[in-house]
Amino acid sequence: MSDTTARVRELNLYRQYFDLVAAGTKTIEVRVKYPHLADLAAGDTIRFRIKGTDETCEVRVKRVTEYSDFEALLDGEGPANVNPTTTRDQQLTNIRAIYPPEKESLGALAIEIQLSRL
Repeated sequence: MSDTTARVRELNLYRQYFDLVAAGTKTIEVRVKYPHLADLAAGDTIRFRIKGTDETCEVRVKRVTEYSDFEALLDGEGPANVNPTTTRDQQLTNIRAIYPPEKESLGALAIEIQLSRL
């Protein structure tokens, strides 16, 4: 097996974000740079699941970019790509409600995604 083999990752998403991904309008997924995501790369597949349900949505990773924090990520990627339904400031509040400061200090990942058509 080669290190260049594309992988499938399973990640949970809240309903409001899942619906945006499934509609193809959310093109940047925000995550903390946890060790298990450090090797995420273009070409990988992410299977998003709404926690506690069987609902899934698959996307292809187009690019992964690391930022020092969520503010830099939103400024670099554009808030409309992260969540086209809310303002930058509201997004920052929402993201920080999910990830407290000690998590944000690990670094922020902008994962550019494209909906997989089956």
